[in-house]
Amino acid sequence: MVTGAFGYTGRYIARRLLARGRRVITLTGHPDRVDPFGGRVRVAPFDFDRPAALAETLRGATVLFNTYWVRFSRGRTTHDLAVERSRILVRAAKEAGVRRIVHVSIANPSRESPLPYFQGKALVEEAVRDSGLGYAILRPTVIYGLEDILLNNIAWLLRRFPLFAIAGSGEYRLQPIFAEDLADLAVRAAAGDEDWVVDAVGPEVYTFNGLVRLLAAAVGSRARLVHLPPGVALALSGLLGAAVRDGVLTRDELDGLMADLLVSSGPPTGSTRLSDWVAQHADRLGASYASELGRHYR
Repeated sequence: MVTGAFGYTGRYIARRLLARGRRVITLTGHPDRVDPFGGRVRVAPFDFDRPAALAETLRGATVLFNTYWVRFSRGRTTHDLAVERSRILVRAAKEAGVRRIVHVSIANPSRESPLPYFQGKALVEEAVRDSGLGYAILRPTVIYGLEDILLNNIAWLLRRFPLFAIAGSGEYRLQPIFAEDLADLAVRAAAGDEDWVVDAVGPEVYTFNGLVRLLAAAVGSRARLVHLPPGVALALSGLLGAAVRDGVLTRDELDGLMADLLVSSGPPTGSTRLSDWVAQHADRLGASYASELGRHYR
């Protein structure tokens, strides 16, 4: 059982499982979305409002790969609601007899975090650990791939504007992991019996300045990098968001980035170098804008 197999991270995991001859069911909030697997994945709704029906859908599954979360609050879809829905999902998995949960979290979650995203992720991890089921918790930082939003939209801006605004010094760091590497790690984690928690990170660490320069060079951008106070940079992102009808950057996302929460102190668990991947896919990066709201809310 894979949540969001028609989305981003879940799609890579489902693809890996199908390649290994596994039967895959997906729980999704978008059952009418185009099926990238040609009918090989059975589709079921999340049914958070009907826990018994959700448990029945999960019955027979041996492993639940959970990628469910929300990037930012919008309307009634808040991080608090995402936490409660995740708890419902974990309880349904236990009732259904699922053997193991492979849960995709975030690097450096904390119950005491002032950032709802990181606090909420910590609370969901607690639910997984306290479930009594076997578990593996993967803690990625930034996940990149052709469906990625962050790197793609940075490249999109670099292709189209003479200036690129960076909040603060730009010396805060990121340690991105390739979506294929994360999927490999998740599928390997499903086969084990031990409970474990691991950071899912790639072999290269970049400052935000360095990441933007890497993308600029790849797409042939001559945009000038301009360092602005964080509040000014956020205001500009708000104006851009209004123009493209999307949520470009939130205060919590910027605070987490500037607090160095998207880097690991442990060894890399992915092998793909971002620099190599960017060079290989430079022609596609930023060719069009990727909308978060278009992908998940419209």
